[in-house]
Amino acid sequence: GDTLWIKASGTWLKDALTDDIMVPVAMDPLIEAVKQRDPSADKPQAFAIDALNPRGLRPSIETTVHALMPQRVVLHVHCVETISLAVQADCEAEAGRRLEGIAWAYVPYRRPGLPLAQGIAERLRPGVDVLILGNHGLVVAAETVAEAERLLHRVRSLLARPAQQTAAPDIAALTALADSSGYRLPADVEAHAVALDPDSCRIAEAGSLYPDHVIFLGRGSVVARPGEQVADVVARLGANPVAVLFPGAGVLMRGDASSGADAMQRCLADVTARIDITARLNYLTAAENDELVNWDAEQYRQKLNAAG
Repeated sequence: GDTLWIKASGTWLKDALTDDIMVPVAMDPLIEAVKQRDPSADKPQAFAIDALNPRGLRPSIETTVHALMPQRVVLHVHCVETISLAVQADCEAEAGRRLEGIAWAYVPYRRPGLPLAQGIAERLRPGVDVLILGNHGLVVAAETVAEAERLLHRVRSLLARPAQQTAAPDIAALTALADSSGYRLPADVEAHAVALDPDSCRIAEAGSLYPDHVIFLGRGSVVARPGEQVADVVARLGANPVAVLFPGAGVLMRGDASSGADAMQRCLADVTARIDITARLNYLTAAENDELVNWDAEQYRQKLNAAG
């Protein structure tokens, strides 16, 4: 049909079975806006069908990604198997080797929203049902939910690489560092891995690799210097970072860090543990970081996430 049902901005897909979080969007006008490079395409709420949206929910900032694929069912995920490859400069060549026989396309990084939609439109060709989005994630599409799910699992398995194993975090040391600091342990023990593997820590400290990291954790990652306490890190930066990596010990999160921030800190550990340490990486530029931090759509999503 001409109606696209999309997850609402600032909501968790895992809640879709128990909460009404799907928003109806008029697809044809949205696609036309993308074709015309109309700035309104960057605000998908303008295309929501109010009569079917009594809660006034705002469509996902990724709405245009789904709308541009012609298949009936479109899944867009930020899976670590894809992101860890999508940040490598050799992503297109390596993915081509792994996805032989699959109709896929590579889309270089652009900001989510209208810029990414235009990038997809430039690379999309008839028959393509898989997109790898540089520094971002994966899109798979099919005519049924079951087919889309099968394709998702197939692509993820083809892209999967083993994670670097690490020692256990030093919870005692981290607990002592957190005492009276306004910081706490992360929600997932797996989040510590990025500070326990030297290569992962180096990769994280060098900059931002994908949009959600910037939105929920800020630019790059903060790594404590030898002997530093939390207060020393804060004094050095002149700010209270959302997360601090203590090499060889683990990670501490700011006390008010959202559930989204915790999820992204776990994601960072999972992504960096799978990156080819010999590969050249594409980090987001200063300008790309800035446009994410100052983007109205993301500020709205952050507000909802904090409230949740």
